[in-house]
Amino acid sequence: MQENNLSSSKILTADIGGSHITVGICDLATRAILPQSIVRMDVFSKGSAHDILSSWENAFLEVLKKNSGLPISGLTIAAPGPFDYENGISQIKGLNKYEALFGMDIRQCFAGFLNLEPHLIKFRNDAESTIAGEVLMGAGQGGQRVLGVTLGTGFGSAYSENNNTKNINLGVNLFKQSIADDYLSTRWFLKRYLELTGISLSGGVRELSQLAPNSAVVRAIFKEFAFNMGDVLSVPVEQLSPQVLIICGNIAKASEYFLPHLIQRFGSLPIKLAQLDENAPLIGAAVLFDNRVDQI
Repeated sequence: MQENNLSSSKILTADIGGSHITVGICDLATRAILPQSIVRMDVFSKGSAHDILSSWENAFLEVLKKNSGLPISGLTIAAPGPFDYENGISQIKGLNKYEALFGMDIRQCFAGFLNLEPHLIKFRNDAESTIAGEVLMGAGQGGQRVLGVTLGTGFGSAYSENNNTKNINLGVNLFKQSIADDYLSTRWFLKRYLELTGISLSGGVRELSQLAPNSAVVRAIFKEFAFNMGDVLSVPVEQLSPQVLIICGNIAKASEYFLPHLIQRFGSLPIKLAQLDENAPLIGAAVLFDNRVDQI
């Protein structure tokens, strides 16, 4: 791995979600996010490029203002795909978010308003960042072979071997009538509930989990979700022989309704819930500057 000659161990790091951005400062010496540094701001991802970039800039500047005097030596971004991570160019199109940034050089934008040299700004896939964070500092610590998934607005996946974590993008695999992402995301839950009940919900999986104790239909939906995930993961589990499976993301907060079925499916494979919450992608992105981690 190329040496990162940094002026300090403090890295400004961010996770870009579909409707928000979370920013904090990671101390590479401890691989921990400074608690007082975290800022979370809503972003209108369907807005203009100016609106989106302004929201991101405000979040970064708010963190720097809260931590004035703290030397920052680089910036890392956990970003959703499709994205040219090496060159920092957004390739998101047709996903109903961040369309206005398609083809833009995001690295140069950040370099401009943060006054950073472009080579001190790095990008990483958001699911890959999340699993990397959990492997290094969370539920996956000590595992030589770790398979991880992120469950939320989309389905992310990554595999880590000897701390080298890479996106494996299982969400694009053909599954049933479309692709896995369509069956392992929040929109599937809402679509399935509408199909079975004729009722449209706006509260996402959290609302469904609140209905689950008194609704056999909702419990059946969670069970079906577990079966779908088991089918999608069966091949990579067989091929990669992971020592542990880590489940991350907001849907994991409703794990009591689907995890028992998944445990039954995979038997002896230990399944763990993520431990770091929003800190995982912040850490997983920041370690791109960490000489102790090989990111080949």
